[in-house]
Amino acid sequence: MKKIGFIGIFILSCVTIMVAQTKVYKGTSTYSSDIICNLKEGKVYKKTSTYSSEILLNIKDTKLYKLQSTYSSDVIYTITDGKVFSGNSTYSSDILWTIKEGKIYKGTSNYSSDVLATILDGKVYKGNSTYSSDILFTIDGYVTIEELVAIWHTVKYTY
Repeated sequence: MKKIGFIGIFILSCVTIMVAQTKVYKGTSTYSSDIICNLKEGKVYKKTSTYSSEILLNIKDTKLYKLQSTYSSDVIYTITDGKVFSGNSTYSSDILWTIKEGKIYKGTSNYSSDVLATILDGKVYKGNSTYSSDILFTIDGYVTIEELVAIWHTVKYTY
């Protein structure tokens, strides 16, 4: 009986993890009215929605696509080795950002003056800061680098 109970709890927790939804809030807020977007199953949705008509970005492997698309002509970013490339490119001249050690840098730079954002404990801060007044948004769960880029894009072009 104990084995059956354990298996049931294990299956339930796996299902819960598979359908987990990560929410992104403005600033330090965790109010539902301040949700910017949410991520679920490789998709970024507007605010609290999970309707397919409200998909902002589709994440597949190392690429981010417009809306629900997976067409190569609709690739917005390609992410490889912490480098974020424009579109479907992997040319060094097309690197927009470098993500390294909790920082988002302009292009291929690793200078502190070129830090666009600092990521620490689920908070994304403006520039090279970790002051609470510089928190741009709060992420309520673990995200991959591709999901982080999707959130960064959504925040950058929504607010």
